[in-house]
Amino acid sequence: IDSALWICTRSIAGRPARMVAPLQKVKVIHKHKGKFKRHQSDTNVSVPESWRRPKGIDSRVRRKFKGCGINMPNIGYGTNKKHRHLLPSGFRKFVVHNVADLELLLMHNRTYAAEIAHNVSSLKRKAIVDRALELNVNITNGKAKVRTEEDE
Repeated sequence: IDSALWICTRSIAGRPARMVAPLQKVKVIHKHKGKFKRHQSDTNVSVPESWRRPKGIDSRVRRKFKGCGINMPNIGYGTNKKHRHLLPSGFRKFVVHNVADLELLLMHNRTYAAEIAHNVSSLKRKAIVDRALELNVNITNGKAKVRTEEDE
């Protein structure tokens, strides 16, 4: 098997299908893990955790004193533009509602992975998954809403 390709669980005409690998797989660096919490939200019940910028004239959090324990969000925490919206698999997400939308990914199957929209029926999902195998397009949620014979 070529190093750029891997075997998928689905198959075409009895043969296992090969799913395409991303053009580049980049480890995305997260500069801040978790959410930015609002100052004093841990001590006061009436102050919710959702971030609000401190605006007081004497606020030590706003003035960024050392040892205050709260980091304020700023532009330095932003993600690299090249790696923004990348999935852990290395693809970018593209929402597909029908088979015609899938045709758009024919030339971009190493960059974008299809994600079937939540309101697509199981019958159309099967058609989209089968066409994606033919076009060699990766699908993030290909097994959703698929009933097997054991379930019925």
